Amino acid sequence: MPDRGGGPTGPRIRVGRPSRRVRTLLMTLGVLAVLGMVFTMFAGFWTDWLWYRSVNYSSVFTTTLWTKIGLFFVFGLLMALAVGFNVWLAHRMRPPLSAMSMEQQNLDRYRMGIAPYKKWLLLGITALVGLIAGASASSQWRTWLMWVNGVSFGQKDPQFKLDVSFYAFDLPWYRFLLGFGFAATILALIAAALTHYLYGGLRITSPGARATAAATGHLSVLLGVFVALKAVAYWLDRYGLAVKSSDFKATDSWTGLRYVDANAYLPAKTILFCIAVICALLFFATLWRRTWQLPVIGFGLMVLSAILIGGLYPAIVQKFQVQPNEQAKEAPYVEKNLKATREAYGIDDSKVTDYPGTSQTEDKTQLRDDVTDTASIRIMDPNIVSPTFQQLQQIRNYYAFPTNLDVDRYPIGGKEQDTVIGLRELNLDGIPKRNWINDHFRYTHGYGVVAAEGTSVDSGGRPNFIESDLPSQGELPEYEQRVYYGERTTTYSIVGGPQKEIDYSDDSGEKTYSYKGDSGINLENPINRAAYAVAFSEPQILYSGAIGEGSRILYNRTPKERVEAIAPWLTIDGDAYPAVVDGRIQWIVDAYTTTNGYPYASRTTLGDTTADSLTATNDQRAVVAQQNQVNYIRNSVKATVDAYSGEVKLYQWDTQDPVLKTWMKAFPDTVQPKAEISSALMAHLRYPQDLFKVQRELLTRYHVKDATTFLSGSEVWEVPDDPTNKTGDAVPPYYLSMKMPDQQEQTFSLTTTFTPNGRDNLSAFMAVNADPGTEDYGKIRVLKLPTSTTVSGPKQVQSQFNSEQDIAESIRLLRGGDSEVEYGNLLTVPLDGGLLYVEPVYVRGGGLKYPLLRKVLVTYGGQTAFEDTLDQALAKIFGGEGTTTEPPGEDEGTGEEEGTTPPPTSDNPTVQEALNDAQKAFEAGQEALKKNDWEAYGKAQKDLEDALRKAEEAQSAEGGGGPGGGDSSPSPSPSPSS
Repeated sequence: MPDRGGGPTGPRIRVGRPSRRVRTLLMTLGVLAVLGMVFTMFAGFWTDWLWYRSVNYSSVFTTTLWTKIGLFFVFGLLMALAVGFNVWLAHRMRPPLSAMSMEQQNLDRYRMGIAPYKKWLLLGITALVGLIAGASASSQWRTWLMWVNGVSFGQKDPQFKLDVSFYAFDLPWYRFLLGFGFAATILALIAAALTHYLYGGLRITSPGARATAAATGHLSVLLGVFVALKAVAYWLDRYGLAVKSSDFKATDSWTGLRYVDANAYLPAKTILFCIAVICALLFFATLWRRTWQLPVIGFGLMVLSAILIGGLYPAIVQKFQVQPNEQAKEAPYVEKNLKATREAYGIDDSKVTDYPGTSQTEDKTQLRDDVTDTASIRIMDPNIVSPTFQQLQQIRNYYAFPTNLDVDRYPIGGKEQDTVIGLRELNLDGIPKRNWINDHFRYTHGYGVVAAEGTSVDSGGRPNFIESDLPSQGELPEYEQRVYYGERTTTYSIVGGPQKEIDYSDDSGEKTYSYKGDSGINLENPINRAAYAVAFSEPQILYSGAIGEGSRILYNRTPKERVEAIAPWLTIDGDAYPAVVDGRIQWIVDAYTTTNGYPYASRTTLGDTTADSLTATNDQRAVVAQQNQVNYIRNSVKATVDAYSGEVKLYQWDTQDPVLKTWMKAFPDTVQPKAEISSALMAHLRYPQDLFKVQRELLTRYHVKDATTFLSGSEVWEVPDDPTNKTGDAVPPYYLSMKMPDQQEQTFSLTTTFTPNGRDNLSAFMAVNADPGTEDYGKIRVLKLPTSTTVSGPKQVQSQFNSEQDIAESIRLLRGGDSEVEYGNLLTVPLDGGLLYVEPVYVRGGGLKYPLLRKVLVTYGGQTAFEDTLDQALAKIFGGEGTTTEPPGEDEGTGEEEGTTPPPTSDNPTVQEALNDAQKAFEAGQEALKKNDWEAYGKAQKDLEDALRKAEEAQSAEGGGGPGGGDSSPSPSPSPSS
């Protein structure tokens, strides 16, 4: 053909088809890409299945999977059918001839263009909406399982007299079905209207009728379905008022009906339901009366009614009936809210007792012995001494302790005492050389428990360890010390294969080990290796020679992570803690069942309510919540995770909780009965912190039972900020063995304080019995102080400590040089009508930067003491004598931590020679301590022991009681590291 471009011509370039080789290569690459995507999806599914099977909870995986698949296909198919059927019906109802107009001529081109692809287009549209709807429905698996397995609460709401299970389990599912129905109707209506328009059933600019009779009837029926669904929504809204959130006076999370709800919204919803039913019938009537006149009038009436009856009328009732006499109108509804909230959060049995706040005993000396009888005051703060544990018991850089240690109870000297405990966990950042083999094959586990008495320290202010060194040894019974599962083990390890692991190191060198448990997934299977190589994005798993016969991969290794995966319907407490139980280290995890559908109970936000000064600095202590907004919570499950095998066990704790019973029906055989809890494990269970924090937040308002007082807000409390730091966050609750005024003996308790809203003085003290071995476990006791007198709160007590001249001067001296002062937990103990405050004071100083207990602050009845030991401080406050210990101090002029007291002198030459040797050994030990030379320190300690033993023998031979004529021989203090 001639060139019509008017420009110069050139050689033609002939574009041919790609060669056969290129086509084959492209096709191969395409197939490989598809296979790669398929295998990636398969790898995720397969590794999940293998993990659940390895922990013996495969039923959780299959139940969840089949529920999601069922919901996906059922609701995806329903949505596809709803849209596809209406498109097909609209196409079938198309007029045989289109009107002669420019609009229809333009549409003819589109009709002709899609005519060859009509079936494929219909299939594509229905498949797309079906996939979207199915994916959305599959996320409702929890709602479905709760509805189909729901158990009665045995309690009815005060308005509609329906069981609470209707609101907790049924109403959420009905709302989902209603939402799905609206979505299907609207999509079907849009698809049908477009089809009718495309094929001439609806006309915008064409002459004549705007819609054919068939299109009018079809669309009217769909509109009638929409209005009918709206009628159902109005009816469900009536019940929704019982769980509706609204802002109200003294609470910002009110749920349930108020006066305006019961007397305006409720009748309005009933009226609107009737109007919507009538309106829907008018739309359906267009099948016989092919006109939209009556339906449109009815729809307009419904909209107008919604504005006037559903919006304006309630506003008028609120303005002219409620506000002029609000307390009288709202009081009956507030009482329902008070009752429901207290029941939903388990605070209905809390005991509020008036407490004077000041001691009535004039002679304070007789109170000295009462202190010991009232509380075992814990001066070891688990949130301060972790660096001390780290420095004295880390042993190797690849071990570490958690930032916040835990408080538990262990028998010490035949008597159960509060104990600070932590595990020596693996710290990958401390590995001498980081590489893939070291990170995942060589360094795989931590080693041993380290525990110290909570109520005492040694003469140098260091912890009195009851279990220490590596391997750990002490007063705890023999147990498996290897820690493969812990709070710091966040990466995977491959164990049990040809590559040996580093077990621990001692004076003879490194010890190796090979994992002998059956935890994890076997990697001998090449499919498993390939799947994990893809899932973990680590191709070396596929071909590494370090993996062979017996190799197993361990992952999902933190206790909270394992419990959450196995029971995805539980909310996990932020603080998992370790305990030695029956020869194993068990992580104990508290778990909760929750719902936000308890009628009339006020809602709380778990993330905010459980936050305090510790969670602000340690994300690991945050609650793992399935529902952040809840208005019902129970500590229904106690879980354990074996630190060696990773075995997870769930125990039913609250045997009456209907939410747990519902989930146990949905996932049978996953939760063991409470009777299966051994006595050894029961001894270490405790009341959980996050539940306590939720309850204390609710009790700031719901400690009152009178509606008038609640509405006035005069009795509102607040949780004080932590006075020992500057985070501005709430003070954490503290575990403490103590007895309240109505108790006969000490029990392990969880305690907190309250201050009046906007003020710093004390308004109440709260404690819950945290020991499940006692009859009144979980009993909440609140001591309410009189409003007519002022009792100092935590912030004021701390300010009083800091402002007293002698104390301030002592603190200034403690901060001399490069030393830092840290305040420990400010403990509060009710005593003889007054309140005893005790706060340990730690100092980081000298060459070793870890906190040592140097002073103890005590205040009672307006008197304050700042002494070296708790006994000295109590003696100063109350007078008299108590059990005394050697005061912790520093070597004068050196700033170094005090070690073993230098030996005294003697007139006996043999004794004096031995004491001189002891002095040299002591000085050598201090020098080694400065250099962190633990081997030299250990040798010096041994030389010191030998010298003191020699001196003792020489003194005994002479007839004395010990070196220097004392009653007993001096002994070296416990070494920081043996």
